[in-house]
Amino acid sequence: MTPKNKFDHTIFLIVVGLLAWAVPGAGHFAVKERKRAVIIFVTITATFLVGLYVGSIGVIDSVGARPWYMAQIMTSPAVGVIANITSSGQYECYGRPADVGQIYTCIAGLLNLLCIISAVYMAYAGRGEIIGHEEEEDAVA
Repeated sequence: MTPKNKFDHTIFLIVVGLLAWAVPGAGHFAVKERKRAVIIFVTITATFLVGLYVGSIGVIDSVGARPWYMAQIMTSPAVGVIANITSSGQYECYGRPADVGQIYTCIAGLLNLLCIISAVYMAYAGRGEIIGHEEEEDAVA
C-alpha cells in the first residue's frame, strides 16, 4: 500500500467511524452493509426513544449524571443537543421511571459504540465490498 493510499484509507476509516456515531447504522451503510445498517438504526433508535419515553427527556443529564451521560452520548451527537436543553434543570425526573429511562438510553449508546467499532473494522478489513456485491446479486436475482 502506498503512503497516499494508506492516508486515503485512514481518512475513510475516520469517516466511517464518524458516520456511525452521527447516525446509528450509517457506518455500516457506508461499507455497503445495508440490511445490517437498517437493523442497527431501528434497534438503537427505538431503544433510545423508549428510554426517553419512560424516563422523560430529563434522563439526559450531562452535569449530575456524568458517567451515565458518557454512555448516552455514544448514541449520537444529538444527545449533546438534548443535554443543552436539559441543562437548565427544568426537566428533572426522579424514581424508577428515571432509572429505567437512564438505563435504556445508556444501553443504546453502548450498543452504538459496539456498532461503531464493527463498522470501522469492516471498513478496515474491506469486508463491506464483498457484502455489497452479494447484496447487488440478490437484487438482480
